[in-house]
Amino acid sequence: MTFDPTTLRRDDYGFFGPDSPSWKVWTAPTAVIGFQRAVTLEHFDPFLTAAVADTGKIYSEPRHRLDATFAYFLIVAIGDSRTAIQASEHLMTVHAENTGIEPISGQRYSANSPETQLWIHITGWHSVLEAYEMFGPGLTPEEEARYWQECRIAAELQTCKPEKVPVTREGVREYYANVRARLCTSERAQDGMRQLLFTSPRHGAGWTYALGARLLSFASIATLPRWMRKLGQFDRPGSVDLLVRPAARVLVWLFSLFDKAGLIMAAPIIAPMAGQILEQHRKAEPPTRLETVTPAAARELYGRRGHRTVPAAS
Repeated sequence: MTFDPTTLRRDDYGFFGPDSPSWKVWTAPTAVIGFQRAVTLEHFDPFLTAAVADTGKIYSEPRHRLDATFAYFLIVAIGDSRTAIQASEHLMTVHAENTGIEPISGQRYSANSPETQLWIHITGWHSVLEAYEMFGPGLTPEEEARYWQECRIAAELQTCKPEKVPVTREGVREYYANVRARLCTSERAQDGMRQLLFTSPRHGAGWTYALGARLLSFASIATLPRWMRKLGQFDRPGSVDLLVRPAARVLVWLFSLFDKAGLIMAAPIIAPMAGQILEQHRKAEPPTRLETVTPAAARELYGRRGHRTVPAAS
C-alpha cells in the first residue's frame, strides 16, 4: 500500500474526530507497542498464517508487513473519510487475490474471509488499547465504552460483520474464549512471529528495525496473557515483566513530553509509513468540513460506486 500523507485530512474529521478516544489511543506512543502485539497474534489464525506465509514477504520484509498494516489501521482511526475508504478498497482488492490452501487442514483460505478479518480487527484494536492501559494513562469507563463502539464502526470498512465486533471488555474476553479452540501455531507461524519480535538484521529489515523490534518485544509480550505466550512459545518468567512494565511506562512518559508526539519520534524506526501519517496528523490544518461522517456515507461519496461531487463547505 502506498500513501500520500498530505491527503490525510482534506475533507472531514473522518469517522471519530478530535475528541474521540480512538484518536487518543491510536496516536499515543504506546500504539507501536500494541501493534507489534497485534501483528504477532495474527499468526494464531492458521488461515491468516497461510495467507501471509504464501506471499513470502513476512520473511523478507518484516518491517513492511508491520508498517503497511499499522498504516491502514491509523488511516481508518484518524484519517479523513475519503482516505479511509480508498485505503479500504485498495486493501480489499489486494486481499481478493490472496487465496490458497491452508496446509494443516487442507481447507481453502482467503485473506478477505470475514472470520479472518474479524480476528485481525479485534486483535488490532484490543492490542493497542491494552498497551495504552498498561504503559499509558488508560481510558475512563466512559471513554472505553465509546472506544469499543468506534471499534465496531471501523469494522464497517472490512469484510467482517460489524455486529460481531464486541463492544465491551467482557465481550472481547468472550470472543477470545470462543475462538481459542481454533487458534494454533505451526512452523510457518513461529517463523512469522519471530520475524516480527526477534528479527535478524540479515532478513532485509536492517539493524535499526531489528534492534527496535527486539526492544519493543519486551513491552509487547508483557501485555499478553500466559496462555497466548505459551501458544506462541515465547513465554518468559514473570520477574521479567516486573522489570519491563515500570521501565516502559517511564519511557512512554518521556516520549510523550515532546509535544505529545512521542510516537512520531519512535515510529519511523519501526514503521516509516505510520510515522509519516502521524507527522501529518500533528501538522494537519482543519479539514474542509468540520464534521465526522459514517462509513456508509463516505462509501457513497468516495467509493468506487459513488464518486459523487462533494458539497462545498457552508
